[in-house]
Amino acid sequence: MSKFVLWLKAHRLACFGLMALSFLVFALLTYDFVRVLHANAGYLSTYGLMALLDGGLVQLLGLLLTGLGAMLAWLVYKVCETLLVGAFVSK
Repeated sequence: MSKFVLWLKAHRLACFGLMALSFLVFALLTYDFVRVLHANAGYLSTYGLMALLDGGLVQLLGLLLTGLGAMLAWLVYKVCETLLVGAFVSK
């Protein structure tokens, strides 16, 4: 295990706080994400090169980065959840 995971395991309250924070970050990043991504993909497929020149590709890359950030927040949430559930079950 990494030092960070071991630290979280030893500090359950901090782990819970990080879990709550990562869940909020996940919720904020994914709010309306699918609709905007679908609209951007439709815009790019309809208008092609014109859409790329108007910034559609930049917006798509930003949306993909938002998706990656949401995945990272979800992974942090799941790590904290696993540690906390393991700690509660072992007692």
